[in-house]
Amino acid sequence: MLSNMKWQIVYILSVFLTISIQVNAQTDSILSKLTLELDYRFRIEQDWDSKKSNGSCRDDRTRLRYRLRTGATFQHDWCSLGFRIRTGQQNKQQDPQLTLGKGLEEFGTLPIGFEKIYFKGSHKTWTYWVGKNGFSFSKNNELFWSDNVFPEGVFIEHKFKINLKTIEAIQLKASHYILSSNGAGLLQDAYLQGIQSTINSRNKRLVLFPSIYLMRNIPNIPDGNSTFDMNYSIFHLGAKLKLLKSELLILDADFYHNFEDYSDFEPISSAFKKETTGYSFGVQVGRFAEAKDWKFKLTYTLLQRYAALDYMAQNDWARWDYSAFDSPDGRLTNLQGIELVAGYNISKTINIIAKYYTVKQLIPTGLSQETGQRIRLDLNVSI
Repeated sequence: MLSNMKWQIVYILSVFLTISIQVNAQTDSILSKLTLELDYRFRIEQDWDSKKSNGSCRDDRTRLRYRLRTGATFQHDWCSLGFRIRTGQQNKQQDPQLTLGKGLEEFGTLPIGFEKIYFKGSHKTWTYWVGKNGFSFSKNNELFWSDNVFPEGVFIEHKFKINLKTIEAIQLKASHYILSSNGAGLLQDAYLQGIQSTINSRNKRLVLFPSIYLMRNIPNIPDGNSTFDMNYSIFHLGAKLKLLKSELLILDADFYHNFEDYSDFEPISSAFKKETTGYSFGVQVGRFAEAKDWKFKLTYTLLQRYAALDYMAQNDWARWDYSAFDSPDGRLTNLQGIELVAGYNISKTINIIAKYYTVKQLIPTGLSQETGQRIRLDLNVSI
């Protein structure tokens, strides 16, 4: 009797041990396919010489700000699942940074949200994703689309190998991004359809990326405060040229033109009906690849009112926003100005970046042209 019980215990323990080994093996297999990410930013920012449209000046402002993001990607054969969460106000897609002491008095909890949730697949020369992910088109800067704005929709890409002396490959990209669903058909939503061809030279020193972006049923003011909807049909030609093989000197340029004819569109004032063109030029010295690398960059831009959708573009260059319409989103078109950037890689995972901006409005929306100057210093840490 005791002998039988002994063998039963041995048998049960061996079963549990086998299951444990299998579970551990499966866990190790899952963990080997999982990639985690975590990054943190601390920012010191000073604004001055910021004039309002009524001719008065905004108070000079000093802010201490921070941002935390974390996420994971699970890769399995030809497909992957990914997500990322971040701090930041839910209705301020352009700006995930939080200001110390603002809106969080008495040390309350912090607002966080998902900026990415997507399924991604690839097969040979095809890549696609569905869900909420990054703006997957090539670009030189954030003047047309902010790096902090993560669209929802469908994206597909196909890469062609080219047997030419000067061209190595061409990538064709297309998307249907839904800005806001109106509860009807897909074409009644506020949406962006994009198509882009990215052309890479064989010596890897020149990249061209002509694009067309069709935006339909777009509210003129974000966050549900619009007074009318409008369309954009924007052609974009971007280019990046590496003057040295070592990538220590890079030039970039962008040209935008909105082909929509607003001449008979009554909601837009006559002063802005033909404000549909923009461009930028940048020159970069140095690179950001290894520890102790330096980088300097100068960018000049002139961006007319309807050359881009202002509340999807960057909001770094000035303090102009839609706060008068109860929205925190920026309105960074109808401007010209410069950005100066200096960065230093302390290590591969830690860097400091200083930026200076000076801008002025092209056409006043009130009694006076708006202006602004800003300087900021960022400490970025990634794991």
